[in-house]
Order: sequence, then C-alpha cells, then structure tokens
Amino acid sequence: MDSFKEIWELVQQELKNSVTEVAYNVWLSPLEFVSFKNDTIYLSISEFKRNIILDKFMSVLHASLESIFGFPVNVEFVVPEDQAKPADEKSSSLRESSDEYDYTFANFITGPSNKFAYAAAMNVANNPGRHYNPLFIYGHSGLGKTHLLMAIMNEIKNENPNADIIYTSAEHFTNDLVHHIGNHNTHIFHEKYRSCDVLLVDDVQFISRGDQVQEEFFHTFNALTSNGSQIVLTSDRPPKEMMTLEERLRTRFEMGLIADIQPPTLETRMAIVKKKAADHDLELSDDIIKFIADNIKKNIRQIEGIIKRIKAYQDVEGVKVNLALAKRAISDIINDSQPLPVTVENIINEVARTFSVTPADIRSDKRNANISQARQIAIYIVNQVTGLSLKAIGQEFGNKHHSTIIYALKEITGKLERDVALKASVDDIIKNINES
Repeated sequence: MDSFKEIWELVQQELKNSVTEVAYNVWLSPLEFVSFKNDTIYLSISEFKRNIILDKFMSVLHASLESIFGFPVNVEFVVPEDQAKPADEKSSSLRESSDEYDYTFANFITGPSNKFAYAAAMNVANNPGRHYNPLFIYGHSGLGKTHLLMAIMNEIKNENPNADIIYTSAEHFTNDLVHHIGNHNTHIFHEKYRSCDVLLVDDVQFISRGDQVQEEFFHTFNALTSNGSQIVLTSDRPPKEMMTLEERLRTRFEMGLIADIQPPTLETRMAIVKKKAADHDLELSDDIIKFIADNIKKNIRQIEGIIKRIKAYQDVEGVKVNLALAKRAISDIINDSQPLPVTVENIINEVARTFSVTPADIRSDKRNANISQARQIAIYIVNQVTGLSLKAIGQEFGNKHHSTIIYALKEITGKLERDVALKASVDDIIKNINES
C-alpha cells in the first residue's frame, strides 16, 4: 500500500505539470488514493468534484496514470458516505473552487446602473429554481454580467457543494452539441444538460445561430424548468432584439425576470477603480482614480487591464505611480477619450465566432461553402466599417486582387437582400464591433 501511495504522489506531480495551477488545486489535488486492484485505481473524491473530473479531466488523468504506471489504468471513484462539512470548511471550499478571480457578490461594486440585476442575481443564488426562472441579464460587454453569473455559481456551490451546476457559453453549448452529434452519442449530451440543478449560460445571443441548436436548447430549457432547475442567461441585448431567435425560445426567455446592466456612473466607476487597485496592492491618488474613471466609461473590464499595467510599470521599472504614469498605462486602450479604431482582426474574429469557422479559415483560400460565405461577410463588414480601399482589403485577406473583393461584395450584398436572417446576423456583428 505504501508503494502505491508513493506512485500516486508521482501521478499527482504529473497531473500538476499537465494542467493549470488553479485547475489542479481546485479539482485534482483533493483526489485521495484508496487502493489499486486488477489494473484499476480507486480514488476518493466528493460527488460534486467527481462529476467535474468526469466531464473535464479524465483524459489528462488517464494520461498521467499511464505515464507513471507504464500501462493503461482504469479509474474508479469512491464517494465518501459522509460529505457534510462544517460551516467553516464550507467557506474554505468556496475560496478553493473559485476561478482565477474571486467572482463573488461581496466584491461586485453596485450602483444605480446595476443594482436591480445584482439584487435579482442574489435572490436566485439564495433561492434557486423558486422565484425568477429564468433570470435573463443583458448589457454591453464588460459591465459585469459574467461576474454575476459566476457569483451565482459560487454562492450556490458554497451552500450546496453537491449541486450539479453547469456554467457554459452559448458557443461552447453549440460546439458540445456538434461534437456529440458527430460521435452519435447525443444521449450523453441530453443527460448532461437536462438533468443538472443549475444551468448558467453566458452570451446566449449566439444560441440564435442555427435551427438545430435552438431546437436542442428549447428542449433543454423545457426539461430543466419542468424539473424545477434554475436557469440564468446573459446576453448583450434583450430577447426582443435577438432577431434570429425562434419565437418559442423568445417567449421562454421572457417568462422569468429580465434585468439590464447599464454603463456605471462616475461615482461607481471610481469605486471600481479603488477596488481593483486594492486587489493588486496598489495605492492610487484621487486624481489618478478620477482620471481613469473619466476615461473608461463603458467597458469596466478595461479598468483591470489599466490597473495591471500601472502595477507592472511600478514593479518592473521601479517608477513612482503618478498621473503621468496613469496616462501612459491608459494610452493603449483609449485615444483622446474615444474607443480604439475598429480593426480588421476584430471583425474577422467576430465573424469566425458567429459562423463557427476559424480566423485562419477566413484568411485562407478554402472554398467550402460555409467558409466562403464567412469570408464574404468579413470582407463586406470590413468594407462597411473601416473605410479601407479595395486594394487594402484584398491585402488583409491573403493579398487577393481587388476584383475578387468586388465579386465578394456583390455576392454577399445579393444574399443579404434575399436572406432576412443572414442580414440580421450581419447587423448583429456590426453592432457588436461598433460597441466593443
């Protein structure tokens, strides 16, 4: 037994080298060796963490075991009969299982622009499946929607460590469905999503791409609400503005509570700057705090980037933090208090994400129908938004001749005139690009 325990310590070191530090500390380090019999290793873990490991870490676990043992090893999990924890251990477990940033209600800065959404999220976290189902939170990028989603997850997990919680994005939901369809095992997909206690979906506006995805999400939604499971959705717009969303899904999204998050007031932004600075052990004067808050008005996520940049200048260069340094740190994010110019890279990435291709595909010469259409759409949006010449656009898309660009523009313009759903998708992309 002692020799196997020593081998297990080597396996743990292999696991530690194979995943991120956060992933190892949260999910894999709690694994405890029980026994080894007939090429099978028995490991003890809580039921909640077992489900996460089965879903996300089995391949790396098998690879690490084979690397140390020298042959394939089967894995069986043993769930302790008594998983109850004292209250003080529960709070410790919550801190361990949080992401790289501690997304909690306690560190979410509230103000008039987000107070309603915050209160609704707290209510759902304290009473999952009872009052607001679904909870639909919408607002522009960088205003705290994901923070609230993660806070709900962490709060529920803190109160009920065994809760089956799925946190995902609409894009990952789509890719997961495609994967299981390709492997002819959609029953596994159904078991995963239709039996959980809480489903949290970020950027649900991308569910509106594709009839089959909407069909699957419709049945998932119905199954969960019938079971009393909680659903929380975030989006960059309310359901009524998701133009390619099926009516039956739109009505379901609207049957719970809809809460919006608006850009924060100056006072709230200043409080956020102070909090982010404190998180990074950085002392900022009032004039620096106000300068940052005056210049970052919409995307609060940018504030943390600026704070990190100021901290890096202080630590690496040993310079004093003053207003001049703050202006230097902010210069890459703003330009005379205006957003950065829209770039071709932004457009290609947004089109690739929307139409499930890669940016490399769009820039390539591949002629697959879906890739060709995505490329034409990217060319069209670049032409509409950036003001680049046809020759310059051609250079951005693999040095294509300007006649090819003209042809692409003509083709996609015709398609947009005939296809209302496609036009709505393109309009959504342009809106996202302009607001990012």
